Amino acid sequence: MRRAVCPGSFDPITNGHLDIIERASKLYDVVHVAVAINKNKQGLFSIEERIALIEETCAPYGNVVVESHQGLLVDFCRERNIPAIVKGLRAVSDFDYELQMAQMNRGLSGVETLFVPTSPTYSFLSSTLVKEVASYGGDVSHLIPAVVHRRLVERIAERAAR
Repeated sequence: MRRAVCPGSFDPITNGHLDIIERASKLYDVVHVAVAINKNKQGLFSIEERIALIEETCAPYGNVVVESHQGLLVDFCRERNIPAIVKGLRAVSDFDYELQMAQMNRGLSGVETLFVPTSPTYSFLSSTLVKEVASYGGDVSHLIPAVVHRRLVERIAERAAR
């Protein structure tokens, strides 16, 4: 069985993330989406909320498993017998950082990293940018799945009411 992992914080998942996950789902029998737990960062959505949103938006693919992970991604891969990491690249600046990570991961465990160029439609897109624009009332509905947009608008309103 061909397995790969698509890692990230996914706070929240964007159409750019979905583009990479969907493309990976066509190449691999099982795609694990590993939602990173970073105790030093306070996300807009909890890990459980992110997992639920990803599961809902990736359900049509049929071969995506969503889990959280903490620590080294290569340990996550080793525990699940996953030989490949799939990463989307938006720009050359992404490549500089991701190449270092790929070389380190391969050196630590033999896990390979495959780089997938992001669709030009999403080349500028990041969760951080989506949250920032939405927090100022900008329309990001075309950048994230409808269910994610609904939850994002609700969360921003909840925080503003405090």
